[in-house]
Amino acid sequence: MILYPAIDLKDGQCVRLLHGDMEKATVFNTSPADQAQRFVKDGFSWLHVVDLNGAIEGKSVNTAAVETILESISIPVQLGGGIRTLEGVEAWIEAGVSRVILGTVAVHDPDLVRKAARLWPEQIAVAVDVRDGKVAVDGWTGLSDLDAITLGKRFEDAGVAALIVTDISRDGALTGVNVEGVGELADAVSIPVIASGGVASVADIERLKARKGVEIAGAILGRSLYAGTIRPSDALIAAAA
Repeated sequence: MILYPAIDLKDGQCVRLLHGDMEKATVFNTSPADQAQRFVKDGFSWLHVVDLNGAIEGKSVNTAAVETILESISIPVQLGGGIRTLEGVEAWIEAGVSRVILGTVAVHDPDLVRKAARLWPEQIAVAVDVRDGKVAVDGWTGLSDLDAITLGKRFEDAGVAALIVTDISRDGALTGVNVEGVGELADAVSIPVIASGGVASVADIERLKARKGVEIAGAILGRSLYAGTIRPSDALIAAAA
């Protein structure tokens, strides 16, 4: 299982939100590049970055901060938040992003996602952000009428690298990961699934790995790393077991 430490960018700073609420942001580092380098030193092999302002505005906003991250580390980076055009995808891949995450556009324009996946094989992921059983859009400010499995099945055989499923009700709350919800999606599709939202302890990683059914491909670690409820070394050992 690959672990993805998360850097969420708001106004150029590394923050964590509670339940996706932009008004409930805690700043953990004013230097995104410094935070990225810390995660590399901790031994992580990937980095997960989200442009929170961009997700709401529908275009990349924290561009400078992302660029400093890309310049400061050599491990692969997956980036989401406000990327809703093929031109936007291309620009970030040319800038050095290894995987672009598409969320809102996956709901509103699935053909764009399929085209992106054809143009950049294994470099496109789909964000499946779930609140009250439905997929959220526009930086989690709105709800679609789709459930997670319906959205995931849209992209079977499209060449999408991963589905990143987030339980918004648990995100940033350190309440434990929704193993059942993540597993249900993983069992329903052939696309690798990455768990996000609520991963609070090494036990959560162990629970994701121990579930019966299709293996969970990865997990995103956010507040747990910043708050110290998970030690990177312990998490990496559990993920590799």
